[in-house]
Amino acid sequence: MASLQVCVQLILMWLVSTVLIRALLARYLTKTRLPPGPPSLPLIGHFHLLLPLPHRALHRLSARYGPLIHLFLGSVPCVVASTPEMAKHFLKTHESYFSNRIVNTAVHHLSYGSKGFLFAAYGPYWKFVKKLCMSQLLGGRTLEILLPVRQAETMRFLGVLLRKGLAGEAVDVGHELMTLANSIISRMIMSRCSSGNDGEAREIRKLVTDTVELAGEFNLSDFIWLFKTLNLQGRLNKRLKEVRDRFDSLMEEVIKEHEDERRKRKELHEDGQIRDLLDILLDIHEDEASEIELSMENIKAFVLDLFMAGTDTSALTMEWALAELMNHPEVMEKARQEIDSVVGTARIVEESDIANLPYLQAIFKETLRIHPTVPLLGRLSSESCNVGGYEIPAKTLLFVNLWSLGRDPEVWEDPLEFRPERFMGMEARGKENLGVRGQHFELIPFGSGRRSCPGASLAQQVVKTNIAAMIQCFEWKGNGGNGTVDMEEKPSLTLPRAHPLICVPVPRANLIPSIMQVVGQA
Repeated sequence: MASLQVCVQLILMWLVSTVLIRALLARYLTKTRLPPGPPSLPLIGHFHLLLPLPHRALHRLSARYGPLIHLFLGSVPCVVASTPEMAKHFLKTHESYFSNRIVNTAVHHLSYGSKGFLFAAYGPYWKFVKKLCMSQLLGGRTLEILLPVRQAETMRFLGVLLRKGLAGEAVDVGHELMTLANSIISRMIMSRCSSGNDGEAREIRKLVTDTVELAGEFNLSDFIWLFKTLNLQGRLNKRLKEVRDRFDSLMEEVIKEHEDERRKRKELHEDGQIRDLLDILLDIHEDEASEIELSMENIKAFVLDLFMAGTDTSALTMEWALAELMNHPEVMEKARQEIDSVVGTARIVEESDIANLPYLQAIFKETLRIHPTVPLLGRLSSESCNVGGYEIPAKTLLFVNLWSLGRDPEVWEDPLEFRPERFMGMEARGKENLGVRGQHFELIPFGSGRRSCPGASLAQQVVKTNIAAMIQCFEWKGNGGNGTVDMEEKPSLTLPRAHPLICVPVPRANLIPSIMQVVGQA
């Protein structure tokens, strides 16, 4: 009986507190003039309205409540911008207030306390590492030096497809593209190949997959203040520690090998040679005159950031592009004719050819318009500000719905159609860089402004070149079914396909000698 009374008392206290909180909140909302939004529930806020795919749910809510809406994710305030004009308000006009990324508990732990560049707080350290990325790590000279690495991995990838195609076997395209992207990044960062079947290669691939999965996993303590100090998800914390320890062990081994190799090169007076991106980071670590000291934890977090930013997103973009091309064979054929006319059949398309393939570039942009690999661009307000006539408090989460931007009927004619032609002739309209540099907010797949993606140039080189190679070298046939590829999405931090893209890569007869030649060079 006593326990029943206690339960009744707790329920009454909860109901009373809920009414009071909602009343106070209503007064606060009226006073501060926050953007509109739907009614919320106690504790969970609006989480129940975001299932199963948050970007689609937010798109529907914005259609009802307006281009800027206010929500509560648990007890955390959040605003969502869903039009180019509203995105410009936050990412350009008021950019100084929204220059920090959203960092959840998992990301903070995995990235050694946000010591890399993706999630570092805006300030002197972040400015230093951004400059480091743009001038050295991901600058034009470094990318040119490491071009043979990217070429070799493309050759290996084409070899896998050729062997499968000649045998008439189906390929899990997503798996092979993930291996390709992972191997390119792994070799560029630390001269390790992750495309093989040895223990280390499998471990690198598994680490990247586990890290991306954990970074996007929902954690109650991130959003509900009552649970901040409670370990309600012990399994998650255990997995975070296990993955972080595995990554740390791998990095300790790789760094030790690099340091040994660097000592040998110095003894042979060859210490000016850049072997990979880790070499550049270690040079800065050892430079006593460096503007900011780069610790070993900074280096490890940097490497993790490069894996997270450069693997999953690139692979998904290529997979979505191929799926769209299979559903639109006329687009595939038009792209193939363009490649054949520019490149011919005596060799395989290369990065240097991409500038002469405008239709291929249009396919790339149209893919990202419909399938932005990170559908929700997140920021965190550093202080209170007024945006579009609304008061946005400090510590408010901002999400710009890139998925909505690509479907805005005020911007795009027939926005649900996959039509690369819409991007042709953009020069005449002054938007030749639409979807590349983030200058025009209709399409910002790499972000915009000071926190735009520093790896955009690398991503474009990898993605465009390998899409072109898949179009040039193979005809693609679905593995059974009616020939139509489904375009269903799966919930995730990024935007993966709900079902694997399984198809047979049929080698084009007149390209087989060229493919075999490049495969033999790999």
